[in-house]
Amino acid sequence: MRKTQITIDVELDENHIPENITWNAQDGGVEKEETKATMISVWDDKTMEALRIDLWTKEMPVDQMKMFIHQILVSLGNTYQRATGEEDVAEWLEQIADEFAIKSAIRSV
Repeated sequence: MRKTQITIDVELDENHIPENITWNAQDGGVEKEETKATMISVWDDKTMEALRIDLWTKEMPVDQMKMFIHQILVSLGNTYQRATGEEDVAEWLEQIADEFAIKSAIRSV
């Protein structure tokens, strides 16, 4: 069996707030790539719940955080469609992403 690793390194300030985040993904050719935010979700099938780690640096601008969240919402619809084949629900998630973009002032009506 082949193994691969994706790692995330987080440097914290004295108040335990992320100052720098870098990530590595050998198979993707990513090494010590800086990022301002990351969201990681894993499924715990024993407790039947999603476990999450959401981190962002002090330098992450609010307008970029809004775009980041919007793109995550769009990708959730894509992932849902690929995993379930339920096009109608995927389209509904896309509509939610569109509404978010308008309400968060990423995009105008």
